[in-house]
Amino acid sequence: MKCRVCREPAVIALRRHNANFCSDHFLRYCRQQVDRVIDDYDMFAPGERLLVAVSGGKDSLAVWDILRELGYAADGLYVGLGIDDYSDVSLSFVTDFVSRHGLELTIVDLADSYGFDVPSAAEATGRVPCSACGLSKRHVFDKAAVDGGYDAVVTGHNLDDEAAVLYGNVMRWQVDYLGRQRPLLEARDGFPRKAKPLVRLTERETAAYCVLRGIDYQVEECPMAIGNKHLGFKEALNLLEDRSPGSKAEFYFGYLKRVVDRFTDFEDRGSLGTCPSCGSPTDAETCAFCRLVSRTAGHSQPVAFTTRNEATVRQH
Repeated sequence: MKCRVCREPAVIALRRHNANFCSDHFLRYCRQQVDRVIDDYDMFAPGERLLVAVSGGKDSLAVWDILRELGYAADGLYVGLGIDDYSDVSLSFVTDFVSRHGLELTIVDLADSYGFDVPSAAEATGRVPCSACGLSKRHVFDKAAVDGGYDAVVTGHNLDDEAAVLYGNVMRWQVDYLGRQRPLLEARDGFPRKAKPLVRLTERETAAYCVLRGIDYQVEECPMAIGNKHLGFKEALNLLEDRSPGSKAEFYFGYLKRVVDRFTDFEDRGSLGTCPSCGSPTDAETCAFCRLVSRTAGHSQPVAFTTRNEATVRQH
C-alpha cells in the first residue's frame, strides 16, 4: 500500500477517496480539509479569537491542534459535567494537552458554578442525560464566548456526527432543526458565531490524526450516552458507508448544496427577549437553562477565576 502523493509506504487507506496516505501526507490532508471548510464558509477572519469547546475526546483536541497549526488564535473551554470518573479522566487529557502546548484553558464546573451536575439534573427533571448535558454545554459555551470577547465558538463535530444528526432530523422531519444544520451559524441576538471546521473529516480520520500527532485522548464513550438514538443513527450510516464508501459525505454535503436553504432557521423567525436571571437571549420568559437550574440544586454564585502553575487554566 503506497501513499498516493509520494509513493512511500502508507499508514491509512481512505476508501471514500480511493486513496492511501503516509503519515506526513495524511496530516497534511486533514489540515487541508479543515482549511477548505473554513474558506468555503468564511468561518474566520485573520486575527479573530476562537474559543474551542474541548471534551478530552479525539475530535475536539484534533480541531484545536489543527487550528493552531493553521495559525489561528484559539483558546480552550472545558465544561465539568460531574459524570463520575469519566469527567475526571476527560479533564486529565485536556490539561495534559494544554500543558504540553502552552495553551490557555477555561474550566467551568457545573456543580461549582451552578449547583448541579448532569446526573442530578437528569434525575431531578426526568430528562434523558444527553438533553440536560447538551442544554448546559450550549449555555456555558455561549456565555463564555460572549463574556470573554471571543469572535466564535468552535466545536469538534465531524462528518459522522453531522450525517447522523441530519439522518435523525430527516427521519422525524424536524423541520425547525433542519434549517440550522450548517457548518457555520452566524452570531445573532446575543448568541456568538458557531463553527464546525471538522465536517469534512470522519471519526476514524480524526482518531488517526491524534495517533499520528501523539495526542492522547479519552477513548471511552460517555457512560450516560448508552441508548442514545444518535448512536443508533451512526451505526445505520456506518453499514451504508461500508457497502458504499462516500455515502455519508454525499448525503450531508448534498443536503447543504441542494436542500438546506429550503428550510427556515427557527431562531431567525423573530427577535428574542432577555432572560431576567442570566441575561441570555430567550424566546420565553426565562431561558431553558435557568429553568433547569431552578429545578435542580437552585442558584449559586460562580467562583472566581484561579490559575494553576502547570498550565494556563482559568477555573470558573
